[in-house]
Amino acid sequence: MAAHYDHGHTPAAWTGVIISFVGFCAAGVFIVAADPVPFWISMGVVLLGPLVGGIMKSMGMGRKTQVTVPADATAERAEREQAAAHA
Repeated sequence: MAAHYDHGHTPAAWTGVIISFVGFCAAGVFIVAADPVPFWISMGVVLLGPLVGGIMKSMGMGRKTQVTVPADATAERAEREQAAAHA
């Protein structure tokens, strides 16, 4: 499947997701270890991800242009998917 949309393919998006992912993984370790203070610090790191991503986006590291798909391309894709479903 070819990617027709540029959803999240920016340094701002990747950075925000990676920060949140690291915080989520650390929180999982600390919840299993029953250590509440580092768990809540890790949850703060999870919330830091979207904040950093938003700041980077406002600095121009987010999506630059609006990606649009022509209506006829959308209809054509729907027809192909419908034909594939009936095949």
